[in-house]
Amino acid sequence: MLNQVILVGRLTHDPEVKVLEDGRKVSYVSLAVQRPFKNMDGNYDTDFIKITVWEGLASSIESYCSKGVLVAVKARIQTWKYEIADDRKLNMLEVIAERISFLSSSAKAEFKSNEESSEK
Repeated sequence: MLNQVILVGRLTHDPEVKVLEDGRKVSYVSLAVQRPFKNMDGNYDTDFIKITVWEGLASSIESYCSKGVLVAVKARIQTWKYEIADDRKLNMLEVIAERISFLSSSAKAEFKSNEESSEK
């Protein structure tokens, strides 16, 4: 069985890492992914996909990425149920990042690189 998703797109906002009560780090980023085909009007539509990023990967994305950076994300889809009023349940899908490849640099990464080289 295989549960794998690969997305290539741009971050819609700067990542922010949150530390949970148990000490784990998590970041929620949104990726703008252009569809590979044109709509009826001759334009490409864009999907905005929320991705959950955990632990060390969350720290990396916060350190090296900013809004507009192009990334490739290898992820898996996870489902969970959310109970709402009147004994109704919603089935939710969540995209969990497993690997992120940085396809373009950000001002953050360039600044950090310059900062590290000037310290030597």
